Order: sequence, then C-alpha cells, then structure tokens
Amino acid sequence: MRARREFRNRRDIEVAVLDALVDRHDEGMTVFELRAAVDADIDTIEDALSALKSENLIVVEEAQQRVLIHPDERVVPDPSEEMKNDATLLDRLRERLGL
Repeated sequence: MRARREFRNRRDIEVAVLDALVDRHDEGMTVFELRAAVDADIDTIEDALSALKSENLIVVEEAQQRVLIHPDERVVPDPSEEMKNDATLLDRLRERLGL
C-alpha cells in the first residue's frame, strides 16, 4: 500500500519510509525493520524520520521495550481509495475513453 497522494510530494526517502509504514500501519515498524524495507543507510532513514516526525506524519510509541513507528492516520489511504488507485492501465484507459 502507498501513502496518500497528498503526502507524496516529499524527498524520495521520506516517501519510501511512509510507504513502508503504511504497509504495516497496524503493527508498526522498528527502525531496523524500516532499514530492511527501505533502500537507504540508517543515517538517511533517521533524517527522514526526523523530518516526518516534525511534520506530525508519524507516531512513535514504546511497546514491550521496543520503539515502534506508525504512520499518522491521515497518511493511510482509505481501502476504497486504494482499490481505485490499483486499477490497471487498461481500466484507466477505458475509463478515460468512456468505454
């Protein structure tokens, strides 16, 4: 799953972090899990997390002696919106041409 469109006009690393967090928005992710999901070094991920935190796009919580990071609820797309975004290229062409 991808973060909502209005949150995608950011640096590529920030979008990649948001997308990874949205994929696991219920359970959250640790920094090390993010490192495995995003192709960037830990310092770059840390900078992205800092920027996202300062804009209140992520929530950090401590659970069972682990720090978990979740996307803010406004970043997670509505499932019906996600289904619309998953339309195939052919479906989008048909819709645009009115077929």
